[in-house]
Amino acid sequence: MMRWALAIWRCLRMACHALHGVLVVLLRFPRLTPEQQQARVQAWALQMLACAGITLEVRGEPVLRGPVLMVANHLSWLDIPVLHAARYCRFISKSDVRDWPIVGTLATAGGTLYIERASRRDALRMVQSMQEALEQREVLAVFPEGTTGDGRELLPFHANLLQAAIAAQAPVQPVGIRFVDKKSGDVSYAPSYIGDETLLGSIWRTLAAPPLVAVVHYGALESAEGQDRRTLSQYLHARVDELRKN
Repeated sequence: MMRWALAIWRCLRMACHALHGVLVVLLRFPRLTPEQQQARVQAWALQMLACAGITLEVRGEPVLRGPVLMVANHLSWLDIPVLHAARYCRFISKSDVRDWPIVGTLATAGGTLYIERASRRDALRMVQSMQEALEQREVLAVFPEGTTGDGRELLPFHANLLQAAIAAQAPVQPVGIRFVDKKSGDVSYAPSYIGDETLLGSIWRTLAAPPLVAVVHYGALESAEGQDRRTLSQYLHARVDELRKN
């Protein structure tokens, strides 16, 4: 019963925080500079983690300024707020997220770039949009696995979107994410979201879990200039796999 009560309390806090975020986006964002908007997004994400009973631990050094393409593993519905809380960045997401109630509003306000995953033509458009954003010295983030894994094994990387960093001659920063039990320090798979599991089921299991720590481990910047995207993808896969375990 205590776990149920805790999960319900965390859920209510998260819902209120999300609604407050929408109000800020609608009422205050139009009057803020891009830098102020980015600071708001980062602060909002950090508070959202707190509402879920999660603290943030950052290892390594996130890049101070762009251009850079961050490449991270993907294991949870929490990965985006976790990375936003550690360092503001613009994500690449499937286009239907834009139409989700509340989530779509928040994602768009966070600078998300949307892609039609089933369309090869749109993938080419997205690479061009990412290249332009990098040339404007922005910080982008992608999950090359293309879907969430179980956190035990890193799925193969899709190399297509890495072409943007190569074309823009922008550095790439590998990033490893994992969740650990705050008390024992053991790896926790409570936030994982895989297979036929429902999103609500994953959220509920996370909120009912003991306090967790989201560990974000930033690796050194890697040059993408002149590299083949498949070779770069294989190298980054090995680096991300190492970072998510340490």
